[in-house]
This record gives sequence, structure tokens and C-alpha cells, in this order.
Amino acid sequence: MPTPPLRLFFALPLPNLVASAMASWRDSLDCGGQPVAVANLHLTLAFLGSQPSERLDELLALADGIQADAFPLHLDRLDLWQQGLLYLAPSQPPAALLNLASTLAERLNAAGFPQERRAYRPHVTLARRARQRPEGAPQTFDWVADRFTLFSSENHGDRLHYRAVHSWPLRADDSNARFTQ
Repeated sequence: MPTPPLRLFFALPLPNLVASAMASWRDSLDCGGQPVAVANLHLTLAFLGSQPSERLDELLALADGIQADAFPLHLDRLDLWQQGLLYLAPSQPPAALLNLASTLAERLNAAGFPQERRAYRPHVTLARRARQRPEGAPQTFDWVADRFTLFSSENHGDRLHYRAVHSWPLRADDSNARFTQ
């Protein structure tokens, strides 16, 4: 009997303190919708969707060869997409983030993994089916992205859980010391 497919994506995990603070702030907003669980907050790099479990080793090897530096992230833009997706994003995405996402996309494409056609827009989803964008300036959140992770999206009853399959470190850079967690 074949192994069921895995729903996979590469992402930057949020440090626990940042994720908790972000969820607390989000919960104080008047926007409605279904909040994303604090443990599931992340910044997606590449969405793979449903993939045969037999290709997991290929994905791990593909990411093993990526060499990139750690970089600071500054999320300061709150917005709402038409589908009611409330998100927080960097108003100025760092070049290192865009390069990491681009490198992953190129490697995935070369290995025959289908890629989204939409342009990459880095963001952290805060809630789904939100009714409105909250008024006022958003709280800002800063951290150093020091690793990227392959996640598996798993349903547990009526709850969605993102399980870290494997993480890869990003090289330390002393110039990021002021953003330490």
C-alpha cells in the first residue's frame, strides 16, 4: 500500500518569543476571522503542496546544498488580501530573504517540483477569513532568520498542525547582533 502524500512547504520559523508576542498583539485586534495558531506562525519561502512521500529524501538533499547567511527581518506592514487573509509583512524585504526564496524556487523547479506562478510576497499569515483590516499602525516585529525549515502540514481532527521535518542553519553574521532573540 503506498504511503499517503505529504503537504509540504519551506519556511522561516518564528522564534517562540516573537510568535507569542505576535499572536498576543493579533488577538488584541478587531478584525474577526480564524486566527492562525501561535505554533503555526511562519514566513513561507516556497509552497510545495501535496507531494509523494517517496520524494522527501530528494527535497532534503536539494536543501542540503543551500548556503546562505542569516539576516534580520523587520515586519512592519499589516494588510488584508481580498480572501480575508490578514498578514504582516516587511515593507522592505531584505535581499537575503528574496535570494533564499529564489534559490529554493530555482532548485525546486530544476528538480521538477511545480512552483506557484504568483510573484513571491513574503508575509506571516495572522488570520484567515478576517472581516476587516484593523485601523492604525501595526506593531512591528524584528528577529534574525537563522534557519529555514521544511514543514509538513498535518490535520489532527479539526486542527491544522505544521510539523518541522528538517531545518537548515543560515550562517551567522556578526552584523546582525543587535537583532538577537
